[in-house]
Amino acid sequence: MLLLYVDNAGTNKAASSGTSLNTKRLDDDTENLAHERVPTELKKAIMQARGEKKLTQSQLAQLINEKPQVIQEYESGKAIPNQQILSKLDRALGPKLRGKK
Repeated sequence: MLLLYVDNAGTNKAASSGTSLNTKRLDDDTENLAHERVPTELKKAIMQARGEKKLTQSQLAQLINEKPQVIQEYESGKAIPNQQILSKLDRALGPKLRGKK
């Protein structure tokens, strides 16, 4: 009786053969991939306009049909700018928010 022993049975050689090239390419990649955040001027403009209209964050959120957390993120600068939400804020707080006159 002849027994054959295969030590790499069940492995996927095609998936693991090119990893060293990909790993080196990822290590060499120095591009900074970060999302754009709300600019400081916009944060201040939102807070100032909300204060002038005497609205709380919750009231403003309810006015534009968003969660209060969204307003908090915009005012703290953590939010990724969304044109739809910025348009709602423009309508609620006035067009001076993004530099329009």
